[in-house]
Amino acid sequence: MDTFIFIPAYNVENELSSLLSRIPEEVWARAWVRLINDGSKDNTLNKALEFTKKKSLQYDVFSFTKNQGYGSVIKKGFSLALKTKAKYICCLHGDGQYPPEKLPAFLKEMEKHSIDVLQGSRHVEKGGAERGGMPLYKRLGAAFLTSLENRFFKSKLTDRHSGFLCYSRRFLEEVPWSQLGGSFDVDLELIAFADARNYKIEERAIETRYAGEKSNLNVITYGMRVLRIIYRKWRGFYS
Repeated sequence: MDTFIFIPAYNVENELSSLLSRIPEEVWARAWVRLINDGSKDNTLNKALEFTKKKSLQYDVFSFTKNQGYGSVIKKGFSLALKTKAKYICCLHGDGQYPPEKLPAFLKEMEKHSIDVLQGSRHVEKGGAERGGMPLYKRLGAAFLTSLENRFFKSKLTDRHSGFLCYSRRFLEEVPWSQLGGSFDVDLELIAFADARNYKIEERAIETRYAGEKSNLNVITYGMRVLRIIYRKWRGFYS
């Protein structure tokens, strides 16, 4: 086992079983998989536990009794991952928005090119986000913010706000976790840290799927958090 995959899950009872069944067998053969239930109010936890009967050796469930928020779940996932001997750690969202079928290709790319942060991009292929049902306001907002961020960061990416991410262990072991926030922008902070410390960051094309799910993310608040990260980068916070 050289890979750890954690799955943040909050109120995804309708999508979870399908997502877990779509993880390729070649991934199960090399990975520990941990689902992190973030205090879901629906049947997510039971759906997650049902799957332990199929993959009892590689798969387990951690559950918060109360909702902690995305940042706390992400930090918990990394904490669990670093307790194993995994060389590669990937985050796969429980709502099925990102394709688990891409995991084998991503892991091969990590190995072949010694990549430290590999992000799935919905915009490498023209029209990919639109075909996946990504709302227009999200496409425009993400494009604007990514363009702005690319002015301040060395790594030039097409989709800095994708949550489909794989990391090398060597990078995660160097992250100053106490300095990072516990909010929804933790992914952006990790990329900012990797950029400032000259870790290898790359992206590969992925498909996406939007099915009308509701987001609790306020776009104005999110934009302000992005500006905060840019300011911190300018002041050398991540160096």
